Amino acid sequence: MPKANVTFADVGVTVSVPAGTRLIEVSEKVGAGILYGCREGECCTCLTKIISGYEFLAAPSALEDQVLKDNIAPRHHRLACQAQVLGGTVVVKPA
Repeated sequence: MPKANVTFADVGVTVSVPAGTRLIEVSEKVGAGILYGCREGECCTCLTKIISGYEFLAAPSALEDQVLKDNIAPRHHRLACQAQVLGGTVVVKPA
């Protein structure tokens, strides 16, 4: 199975994960500072800045794209609950 590396700039941790893993899953496991309120109905709280490796993420779904537009998210920001790492190395930090 293809692997990808995710670096959390806020805590200085890099982990290797299977391709297709969502950023929020990795963040929870390593204790990075990506917060989320999805389970409490607060969408867009997991907004995450992609410092590098944006090209190694799956394209945003139509729903994620709309949420990003509705919340006027800056360029190269993604929802950690939706963004899937496909390979390579991705460096992120909480927005």
